[in-house]
Amino acid sequence: MYTVDLHLHTRPFHNPRGAPTAFDPYGAKLMALTARNRGLDGLALTNHNYRVPYTSADPVFIPGIEVTTRHGHVLVVGPDPPDRTYGDNHHPSDVVEDAHERGCAAIIAHPFRDSTVMEVDAPFDAVEINGKHPERKPNIDRIAEERGISVVGGSDAHFPFELGRVHTLVRADELTPESLVAAIRDGRVEPGRRTYLTDRVLLPVYDAIHDVREAANRVLPN
Repeated sequence: MYTVDLHLHTRPFHNPRGAPTAFDPYGAKLMALTARNRGLDGLALTNHNYRVPYTSADPVFIPGIEVTTRHGHVLVVGPDPPDRTYGDNHHPSDVVEDAHERGCAAIIAHPFRDSTVMEVDAPFDAVEINGKHPERKPNIDRIAEERGISVVGGSDAHFPFELGRVHTLVRADELTPESLVAAIRDGRVEPGRRTYLTDRVLLPVYDAIHDVREAANRVLPN
């Protein structure tokens, strides 16, 4: 059994351009150090609309990307996700089709936050319990049952202290991008949750900053 965080980012806040930055390798290294300290076996770097090429034996890094679509966000993880996507007018069905052609899994990300992806009739492989909204598990279990797909977990971490609070338990003989995709499709995954001491102090502060930033983005022109 492997413990994998399937949703994390390399920067404290999203790059509005959806493009690589010089900080990305350092952010990935910080996440790797934290993952080792917390006993995580694998991480999927899923920055918005671009892939961060980073390799490590401990933890194993799974290639990934969080694609912005006209209905919300879709996580693509596996051996060959797109290096970059442009714009926000992609249809989720096209993202899923491309993911499958690349041998990757397509996951509905945080379905109850700024998203109508779950309403799209597309062959997703899983739906995510997000680290920012773990209380949504009963609703997400219902979506998974209706669709006949797996439930996975991802922290949606932007800071190392968030890492692993929600994660995915993977039943596989080895942890590779290919074996992860196979486990998701075969239902050999389940979400897990951990609570760390830092959550009580730092998470409320981060959430408040995030809410202010999101409100400003809605009001101010790009």
